Amino acid sequence: MKLTEKLLDYVKIETTSSETSQTFPTTECQFDLARHLLSELKKMGVEESLLDDYGYVYGYLDGDPSYKTLGFIAHMDTSPQASGKDVRPRLIENYDGKDIVLNENVITSVERFPNLLDYVGKTLMVTDGNTLLGADDKAGVAIIMEVLETLINHPELKHGPIRICFTPDEEVGKGTANFNYDLFKVDYAYTIDGDKPNNIAYENFNAASATVDITGISVHPGSAKDKMVNALSVAHEFHEMMDKDAVPEKTEGYEGFNLLMGVEGEVAKAKMQYILRNHDIDKLNKQKHDFEVIRDTLNQKYGYEAVKVELKDNYRNMKEKFIGHEEIIDLVKKAMKNLDLDYAEIAIRGGTDGAALTWNGILCPNLGTGGQNFHGVHEFWCKEDGEKVVELLLEMLKLAEN
Repeated sequence: MKLTEKLLDYVKIETTSSETSQTFPTTECQFDLARHLLSELKKMGVEESLLDDYGYVYGYLDGDPSYKTLGFIAHMDTSPQASGKDVRPRLIENYDGKDIVLNENVITSVERFPNLLDYVGKTLMVTDGNTLLGADDKAGVAIIMEVLETLINHPELKHGPIRICFTPDEEVGKGTANFNYDLFKVDYAYTIDGDKPNNIAYENFNAASATVDITGISVHPGSAKDKMVNALSVAHEFHEMMDKDAVPEKTEGYEGFNLLMGVEGEVAKAKMQYILRNHDIDKLNKQKHDFEVIRDTLNQKYGYEAVKVELKDNYRNMKEKFIGHEEIIDLVKKAMKNLDLDYAEIAIRGGTDGAALTWNGILCPNLGTGGQNFHGVHEFWCKEDGEKVVELLLEMLKLAEN
């Protein structure tokens, strides 16, 4: 099976993770892809292939001990921000640079997504407009599986020992919560969870979350004057006091943001969920402080503890951990140069499993998958870009001599 066929197969298996579940993995359906991948690994003859109770799939391919041991990681789950059930992918060959009609109601337009113009003449995989595609990160999974299959079928290709892991629940920030470090002894590793094949990222957001609980005072509306405090109105007031420009739709590059993820409630009680992101830890701490200032201001206004804020740190920027370990990046640079790829370092406006792994001792920058427009129905994947990432990993393995 080749790369595109692998991805077509994987995206049809639902693996949406859950932000509210207390189980691990957060959804049982993630085991469906995990078992599917385990079966493929065993058929290929990948050693030490196993699926643990937490939904992680591990594998080991032996190699020349005079080469470094590299690890490759991708996540199996898809974002709960869009449906991943009953994904119906299709291929567009020799894309013409025009708007893509996904269905009668959904169009991926060049005006809204000008990045489409980078893919004229290439083969794209898209959805039917009702679900996300799941290239984030099943394209990474497929790329790693294709690399393993290529090496097994071509024993003349030089490489060192390789360890792989497919993780659950990355999209809800739990991708490394039960990672087995004892099964993943490597010199260093790479997550395959980005977009373009010439990009490498070893800098990501610092991330936090905020839960805002609001307690109102419910009184019959007929006699509510000067008595009622509508929790929903206070929630609106809280949000309106935040920086209007520090939101995802108005920021890029190194600019941080606060994102309101959800609101629920009634007159008596309301709850809001936010995520906070910034590459600069001091700026993130300022964003967290802003939540506390707004809380205190509103509580003073209403004369009781109407607003409670719970702040939680999620993951850290991995950049500082790579100081003095430039060989990890240099290996990618050399491989890209050999493949005539225009090497580009980017700062991830998000996070990866690699950030948590890096802080826990496995240095792990992020490489591309060929996907674009993740987490929504306009997601697509470029066949040629995905195949270039396969070439890149094989070239890195060939160059990774001790």
